[in-house]
Amino acid sequence: MAVAWRQGQSYSEDLRSRVLAAIDGGMAARAAARVFRVSVSYIYKALIRRRRTGEVSASSRRGHRPRKLTPEQEAALAAHIAAHPDITLAALQTWLAGEHAVRLSNGAMWSAVDRLGLSFKKRHCAPPSRTVRTSPTPHLAGGAALRRCRQARLYR
Repeated sequence: MAVAWRQGQSYSEDLRSRVLAAIDGGMAARAAARVFRVSVSYIYKALIRRRRTGEVSASSRRGHRPRKLTPEQEAALAAHIAAHPDITLAALQTWLAGEHAVRLSNGAMWSAVDRLGLSFKKRHCAPPSRTVRTSPTPHLAGGAALRRCRQARLYR
C-alpha cells in the first residue's frame, strides 16, 4: 500500500510510530525508509527531534503566516480601488501605508488584489484608426515605442 503524502503535510502519527518502532527494533534507516516509503532524511530528523525534545508527533509550527490585512482593511482597499479604478500597484501600497499604517510587499499586494477579484491588465494606447500596420517598426520593437504603450491598470 502506497502512502499518500503531499508536500507541506505531516506524516500520520501511526506511520511515525511504526517507523520509529522499526528503528528502535534494530532495522537500518535505509531499510526502514524503503519499507515505509519515507525518506531517509525524514527518519534521521525524527530521531534527532525525539532525542532533543522527546517528542515524536508532528510539529505544530507550520509555515503559515497570517494575512497582514484585516477584513475591514480589505474592504477599504476594495472601496479605494472602486473610487480610483486606474490606480497602480505602487500607489495602492503607498495609500495603504499612509491610511492604514500597513506595509505590504509586492507579492502580498498582488494576493490582496487577486482576492478582491481584480487583475492588472495592459491597456492599449489607442484603437487602430486606419488599415495600416499598427505594430511598431522592427527597429523600435521592444524599445521606447512599446514602453510608451504599456501601462498597467486595474480592471474588474
